[in-house]
Amino acid sequence: MTSPWDDKFETLVRGALPFLGPGEELRADTDLTDAGLDSMAIVELLTSLEQAYGVRLAAEALTRETFGTPATLWRALSLAS
Repeated sequence: MTSPWDDKFETLVRGALPFLGPGEELRADTDLTDAGLDSMAIVELLTSLEQAYGVRLAAEALTRETFGTPATLWRALSLAS
């Protein structure tokens, strides 16, 4: 199954998830907190994504829900483009 996001997004998100093994699939509904995304990693991931895609996420998108799953994060990033 192909993911709805690009390889750059996959690489950046995976880099912020210490509990997701290299062979484990990053699914649209993967719980990012369960995979190891904490508040410090959220800040780092946000910065990395904004720099990589040349966008700024709107202040109202900076919620725990946005960073809940890859699907919600990709959606917010797509809206910022």
